[in-house]
Amino acid sequence: MGAGVLGACNTAENIATPNVTNAPAVGFANMEPGSEEAFMLNVGRRTYFAAGSAEIDETARMTLDKQAEWLIRNSSWYAKIQGFADDPGSAAANRDLSTRRANATMAYLVSKGVPPGRLWAKGYGTERKVRDCAQEECKAQNRRVVTNLREEKER
Repeated sequence: MGAGVLGACNTAENIATPNVTNAPAVGFANMEPGSEEAFMLNVGRRTYFAAGSAEIDETARMTLDKQAEWLIRNSSWYAKIQGFADDPGSAAANRDLSTRRANATMAYLVSKGVPPGRLWAKGYGTERKVRDCAQEECKAQNRRVVTNLREEKER
């Protein structure tokens, strides 16, 4: 009798498949639309640069366009634009390059309508690496600008 009962339960029409494809991620179910979490998850806060460059490419523009739209819609937020580098050269050259990357990012956001008084930029050079490695593909992760939201402007 036990095998008959199990056999009847194992038919395709009796198996319930949960619909989890569009379920909210754990911890994000009650995320506020204008929250920092929403910015990080739905917009993205990192843009990347080619080696030795502070020029914003097409991929970076797509992310920065989303950031600008979000910042315009959520006007209570300020943004600290932090530049980083992991390029050949001295510490001073990397600090300068990271500052140019941060300034280029800030200028782009302003050109898209974000008020300049809500933004400020700082370059960190090779400080705060995402990865500490020698391979070019790995080092490229450190050539970035991170847009960090703040509730007030730093002095």
